[in-house]
Amino acid sequence: MYSEITEAAARIKNAAHITPVLTSQTLNHLTGAEVFLKCENFQKAGAFKFRGAFNAVYKLSDKEKQKGVITYSSGNHAQAIALVGKLLGVKITVVMPNNAPAGKKAATQQYGADIVFYNPELQVREEVALKIIEEKGFTLIPPFDHPDIIAGQGTAALELINEVKKLDIIAAPCGGGGLLSGTAIAAKSVLPDCKVIGVEPELADDAVRSFYSKTLQTVKNPPTIADGARTSSLGKYTFPIILENVDEMKTVSEQAIADAVKFLFYRMKIVVEPTGALVIAALLSGRIRTAGRIGVIISGGNIDSETMVKILG
Repeated sequence: MYSEITEAAARIKNAAHITPVLTSQTLNHLTGAEVFLKCENFQKAGAFKFRGAFNAVYKLSDKEKQKGVITYSSGNHAQAIALVGKLLGVKITVVMPNNAPAGKKAATQQYGADIVFYNPELQVREEVALKIIEEKGFTLIPPFDHPDIIAGQGTAALELINEVKKLDIIAAPCGGGGLLSGTAIAAKSVLPDCKVIGVEPELADDAVRSFYSKTLQTVKNPPTIADGARTSSLGKYTFPIILENVDEMKTVSEQAIADAVKFLFYRMKIVVEPTGALVIAALLSGRIRTAGRIGVIISGGNIDSETMVKILG
């Protein structure tokens, strides 16, 4: 699948930002390593999701584009695919939980997507989307479990490796596993000896349990502050990719996540959402044993003001 990542990189080259790689002497001192942050919080729509969304929508046939696209997402994929739809002239419908962050709801609407809200306590988003597909004939592009999405997400790690050349560890947040899958494939293809680590919240530990039990595990509406990691499980594509290419999976506490958001804000002067700070949380809390050169995917910066005030307060 590495060739699909390189093809995706060429496809999105003139659409996506080449995001900056930041370093911090303080972070290096605290971890005893050289840490390189690939800052996808500076990506279009505020997260890495733009990469996969653009790659997937761009590859659709003209007929599929004319009919329109539907997806389901709590926020970042919704915003990304809405923006892609605006750029490529494709009608986008998003099935979104009614408790999604207000800022992510607003941005999705501002990019021109139609939103269908559902109650996650009573409804299953895939079922809501399927019903609409039966009525409207839209093409489904899910948020993570799709080969073109995974390939697009892998371009972030590819850019990071191309810039810093050598890494001993590369680590990424894990929700549904699209970013982690793409990161792992890119890393193992270019740097076979690089260890790949995925990080998720303790309150949403389905991927960690799945990884170590080798059996797909689920979680229902986990109450984590990291809303991008509230997915119920890994997918049919992402689970086997992660089993084959990822070396370790780690969890972090809610306090560690909040502390990481604060560290990035106060010490590095960047705004990062809780999901985007998962790897930094793992580094600062000692969940990842640090040494050598470590690449970190900062997945996004779409945090609403209420959550940010709560964390910083």
